[in-house]
Amino acid sequence: MENKLPSAVESSLNTQGIQFNIYGRKQIEESALHQMYQAARLPISVAGALMPDAHHGYGLPIGGVLATKNAVIPYGVGVDIGCRMALSIFAVKGAVLNQKPGFFERILDEQTLFGSSKQFDRSPDHAVMDNRLFFEIPFLKYLHTRAWKQLGSSGSGNHFVEFGIVKIEEKDSTLGMPAGEWLGLLSHSGSRALGAKIAQHYTQLAISTRRLQGESKHLSWLYLEEEAGAEYWAAMNLAGDYSAACHELIHKKIAKAIGEKPVVAVQNHHNFAWKEIIHGEELIVHRKGATPAGENVLGIIPGSMAAPGYIVKGKGAASSLQSASHGAGRQMSRRAANESITRSAMKLALKEANVSLIGGGVDEAPQAYKNLEEVMACQTDLVSILGSFQPRMVKMDGH
Repeated sequence: MENKLPSAVESSLNTQGIQFNIYGRKQIEESALHQMYQAARLPISVAGALMPDAHHGYGLPIGGVLATKNAVIPYGVGVDIGCRMALSIFAVKGAVLNQKPGFFERILDEQTLFGSSKQFDRSPDHAVMDNRLFFEIPFLKYLHTRAWKQLGSSGSGNHFVEFGIVKIEEKDSTLGMPAGEWLGLLSHSGSRALGAKIAQHYTQLAISTRRLQGESKHLSWLYLEEEAGAEYWAAMNLAGDYSAACHELIHKKIAKAIGEKPVVAVQNHHNFAWKEIIHGEELIVHRKGATPAGENVLGIIPGSMAAPGYIVKGKGAASSLQSASHGAGRQMSRRAANESITRSAMKLALKEANVSLIGGGVDEAPQAYKNLEEVMACQTDLVSILGSFQPRMVKMDGH
């Protein structure tokens, strides 16, 4: 299969943008708002929303939700395609983390692999690596070996695997867990180099085709009837399946190491695009750093490495395009955090929260993130809370 691109045409933004709802406007930086207003002026835009954890990104802001007509924006999905949250809850009291901290910390360290360039010497087996797209799309062929060697690993940045305590106030039929404090394993990572290469490749095709000017070029799109658009859509879904497989292997390996099987599993992903019916019309809904929150759809909204996150159930709000925040959101850029937060200050915050950290840098310190309680207060119409997850032992990239 070869890319057959249409003739490049210089595109432009509409003078007037579509209307969209903003949640938690007071805590959203102006640059993120500007990016969303730019996206609203795309000729393909139909509906949108901005989540309360929003901050500046490439193309769509992180926390941006945009519905388009028959078109997909690679940077509206993001670089880490299908970035995922996965939670396993075990029928073991959470107090076990305080009783055997060394045991759980050692398992967390030994059974995970982090780093943007890291890969296993021996590739694990998984059906996702037999997907025909690896062999039908020329661009994906040379990514197959590296993707296989990174299967079951985690990236850098804000990716983590952590043990913590799942607190359920009262039994909920959705989770099927009794009230109490239970051992939980939470992971956050995406499609590794596979997703990044797909994003970069098809973004460049979109930019060269649409020829948008200035910063808006990062919002360049591909129509689904174009061969490049159809290819990207297929590759994006492959990256989403690959991300899910990574989490499956991470949780399976750690569960085996601790000698327990999870009784409840909750997962959701962001940095993705879905075909959904909006006002009776099929549209492409991009959620870049936004959690799907359709009616009764389960999700996880984490805090920082020291702050509790939440297990949530979507309310299917049309006003947010059935979306919610994907976390607390950054209140400092990585550069600002590195320049203003000391490692000793981060260690103190972790000590006060009774959290042990393996790896991680000050760019991911708790102080770099917004207050999740304030973020959640802005989206009570979007999700209901079923339980919480308090981190106790966190593994991230770094030394």
